[in-house]
Amino acid sequence: MPWIDPFGSGSSGLGKYRTIPAMTIALGCIADDFTGATDLANNLVRSGMRVMLTTGIPDAPVEDVDAIVVALKSRTIDPQRAVDMSLAAARWLQAQGVKRTYFKVCSTFDSTPHGNIGPVTEALMGLLQAPFVPVTPAFPEAGRTIFNGHLFVGDQLLSDSPMRNHPLTPMTDANLVRVLQAQLRARRVGLINHATVALGGAAIAERAHALTKAGCAIAIVDAVDDQALQRLAAACSEWPLVVAGSGLGLALARRLGFTERAEASALPVPSGTAAIISGSCSAATNAQVANFMARGGQAYRVDAMRLASGEDCAAAALDWASERLGADPILVYATAAPDVVAQAQSNAGAHNVGERVEAALATVASGLVARGVRRLVVAGGETSGACVNALGIDRLRVGLQIAPGVPWCHSQNPDLHISLKSGNFGGPDFFHDAFAVLNRGSTDRSAKA
Repeated sequence: MPWIDPFGSGSSGLGKYRTIPAMTIALGCIADDFTGATDLANNLVRSGMRVMLTTGIPDAPVEDVDAIVVALKSRTIDPQRAVDMSLAAARWLQAQGVKRTYFKVCSTFDSTPHGNIGPVTEALMGLLQAPFVPVTPAFPEAGRTIFNGHLFVGDQLLSDSPMRNHPLTPMTDANLVRVLQAQLRARRVGLINHATVALGGAAIAERAHALTKAGCAIAIVDAVDDQALQRLAAACSEWPLVVAGSGLGLALARRLGFTERAEASALPVPSGTAAIISGSCSAATNAQVANFMARGGQAYRVDAMRLASGEDCAAAALDWASERLGADPILVYATAAPDVVAQAQSNAGAHNVGERVEAALATVASGLVARGVRRLVVAGGETSGACVNALGIDRLRVGLQIAPGVPWCHSQNPDLHISLKSGNFGGPDFFHDAFAVLNRGSTDRSAKA
């Protein structure tokens, strides 16, 4: 399939943004939440790309990087708002000279029957004049695979995994063709199955062309291992738009000629005290919170029921934290088991509870940084977005990987090392491992100096 120049036909809609045609940014990415953005940026850095992650659309051009990842908080908002935000991000990327766009979605395809993956994909296809778009949230390294269009989380179908109990986007159907088709208005969804993918990039491109002729402009692509993603990258590296989890980022960066290099992940030497904020209620994060406390970590729980009654839990958490900040990280968490979350939602409404918790934890994040915290881990996509916005962070440099899909990042203003962790990622020791990786990286750089 030929690559179509997204600047053709005079429909790029660059508007107020200043174009910089001389820049050579290999890849422009739009992520539908903040942890997803760091997840993708982490894989691009691992492949040797210098990556700038922006929170929202910057006011000024970004220079001297190989890839840009624009982090949006659009996964669970009204679909039209998500479309508007994503189109604005895509136009800004076009203004930076980007000709390959990557719409990053969650590896568990978090969405609702109305969006937002489908509506955003259709809108981006129109803007970028993409005749065909491959869709694959697969990330085999993190246990996310697709076979015959069905998404697996480890050995479980998505619909049998803990994602079926997600408080905002419960995923009760593992058939991604069916899930995505329900979200689309004007386009049909096909499948590029495992047998075709196994034949290589040329077979994938041929199947894409056949699907397009048959009226399917979008297709779920099977990927059961990293080799499958490499074959897809061989087919689509010059296509104007892909929709994927972070797994394809590794393969795509390598297909574009990048190789691993230490300087791509270099961050300043960390300082200051350390803290963890956890808002995710995923099974993985529940285990991580329990592990942190079992190892003697000091923790304070923000109770959603008390928040709903109007109690100022953020102030109480900061009072508690102020007396305990020191050499070891402390934890402020709202993480809870599914039955506890369900009870809170029943009493106050799912989005109302979520918004209250996010606002409280964002206030805690700002307060902790004001009190000298310079190393911060945030668990949960919605929580990460709220905390980053509250801290006023607009750009992050992406550094060392802690676990698949989760890196350390650095913000210049405020001066802060921060890790934004998707709720489902990382092993039980993640919180301990995070600070060990940061300290080890600092020691390694000092020794080399």
